[in-house]
Amino acid sequence: MSDLLERLRGRGWRMTAQRRVVAEVLDGDHVHLTADEVHARAVAKLPEISRATVYNTLGEMVSLGEVIEVATDKRAKRYDPNAHRPHQHLVCARCGAIRDVHPSGNPLTDLPDSERFGFTVSDVEVTYRGVCPNCAAA
Repeated sequence: MSDLLERLRGRGWRMTAQRRVVAEVLDGDHVHLTADEVHARAVAKLPEISRATVYNTLGEMVSLGEVIEVATDKRAKRYDPNAHRPHQHLVCARCGAIRDVHPSGNPLTDLPDSERFGFTVSDVEVTYRGVCPNCAAA
């Protein structure tokens, strides 16, 4: 059973066949699928699953805090099941490939007090951009 499935079951989330398939599709490291990609993979496992069910299920998972919605540039939103381990993203500027990265240091504490302007900082999003090896070789 996937980590995401375990977390959802641990929360008492009713596990329908459709929800289970969406969670299974999102399982793995460095998974950052669009809703349409999730739907296409879910249909391969459960042909009767609708696009609306996939979108609604992803929205519920985001609301529960079990999946992160990742928006990079003007591309479609992507869904990241790695919601409980702090990480940042490395994005290819050409093809949009996304990888989870874990830089050293703590971006929450790296911002000096003089740059906080009285804010209480609760979250940080850092996106590293570059060109992936496949695009660089092309």
